[in-house]
Amino acid sequence: MIEQNILEITAELSRASNIVIVPHKGPDGDAMGSTLALWHFLKEKGHNAHVIAPNDYPHFLKWLPGNEEVIIYESNQEKSNKLIEEAEIIFTLDFNTLSRSGLMFERLEESEAIFIMIDHHQEPAKYAHYTYSDATMSSTCQMVYHFIEKLRAVKNITPEIATCLYTGIMTDTGSFRFSSTTSDTHRVVADLIEKGADNSTIHNNVFDTNSENGLQLLGVALQNLKVNQHLRTAYITLSQEELDRKNFQKGDTEGFVNYGLSLSGIVFAAIFIEHRAENMIKISFRSKGDFSVNDFARKHFDGGGHTNAAGGKSDLSLNDTVVRFNQILPEYTKELSL
Repeated sequence: MIEQNILEITAELSRASNIVIVPHKGPDGDAMGSTLALWHFLKEKGHNAHVIAPNDYPHFLKWLPGNEEVIIYESNQEKSNKLIEEAEIIFTLDFNTLSRSGLMFERLEESEAIFIMIDHHQEPAKYAHYTYSDATMSSTCQMVYHFIEKLRAVKNITPEIATCLYTGIMTDTGSFRFSSTTSDTHRVVADLIEKGADNSTIHNNVFDTNSENGLQLLGVALQNLKVNQHLRTAYITLSQEELDRKNFQKGDTEGFVNYGLSLSGIVFAAIFIEHRAENMIKISFRSKGDFSVNDFARKHFDGGGHTNAAGGKSDLSLNDTVVRFNQILPEYTKELSL
């Protein structure tokens, strides 16, 4: 898309004033970093741009520059719908199927705006007029950097834009340890630091703001850890009662699944979290090497993502979901066993 359509997109941007930028439901660091970075960039260009997030996001992202301007769709639908209706261009960032927009889905589907997708997940849907999709990229934030680069506007990256982009790259690469982190990723990050991203402060703001209850919830999660050494798999469960007991706040379980994957010899990890208000079990999968949790999540748990990081869900009870997971595992004996 970038090479073939950049002139068309440049022309569309020159004609458009009203622009809406949308991250996926349950936005993470990459989703909020990329949307806010693009928002800053477009505002600097004189556009009437707005970020509309489908729902709220974790406290450790609310320090990001521009956070106070984010509109939460769930709590401000009337204003959001008006902005979507008036939008001439809608950017969808860090997701590639409109169903990931939650309650916004119907309004977005009805919109007559030009859609531009920027995303690094596998198997993109075909709803956008312009699609920039690259599953080999570390993050959508890195893709937004390259998008700005193709617009020949890297010189316009401000410290605020650099901070947002660095945050998304850092979080989606597991602090640069995942295999999606390439030499190009580091070159991008180096430029962002030169343009004003304070890497130490960003890391502290994201990872060093845990609450006492949040850390205690991690202790509960680790107590619930189960390991299948034969199939090199570890998983964690958290019930609604356990979440309530530790006054769970959005974002408290971020990164918990990685503790299972940190065990020696483990190549597949999962966490199952009960959310009764949504009547579902939310699942995160992680893996090492060639085992594709994207394929696993798509086939069995109505999800997807990347080869080594994916999400899913279950409408069964927490116990029945775990039972089903353990029944499925033997199907992957060849891939998982020593």
